[in-house]
Amino acid sequence: MTRLPMSNSHGTSRGFSLLEVLAAFVILSLVATALFKLFSASLNNVSAAEEWSRALLVAESQLESAASTQPLKVQDERGVDETGKVRWISKVAEFKLPEVDPELERASETLSMRLYRVSVDVTFDGADGRERTFSLATLRLGPRNPA
Repeated sequence: MTRLPMSNSHGTSRGFSLLEVLAAFVILSLVATALFKLFSASLNNVSAAEEWSRALLVAESQLESAASTQPLKVQDERGVDETGKVRWISKVAEFKLPEVDPELERASETLSMRLYRVSVDVTFDGADGRERTFSLATLRLGPRNPA
């Protein structure tokens, strides 16, 4: 019986050496680790975006509610959404421009309508545990002296 040589006639070996296989596994594991970290960061970003979206929805809802109240009057309201995670403060205040001519200000006091600034401050805890806050505001026209 004759033995077959381990290499072909050109002198190259068949298959991969143990060192080549180990190097391939190391490279594969480094790439897999990087991909898992990327997916983990993406999931954290999705979670943070959901929190911001929820808080924005609450803020827009409260702003619309406060701004649509008729008649508008100076007031503050506080509350928490149904999940208990988003806290809000809505404020309706008289709007005054800085550095207005005093004569113009006196003349505007005779009008039956005035501008009100309606704002909502929303606070919630982020995914990292830090408190997050943002504000929305708008201007609305309402009666000067509501009943």
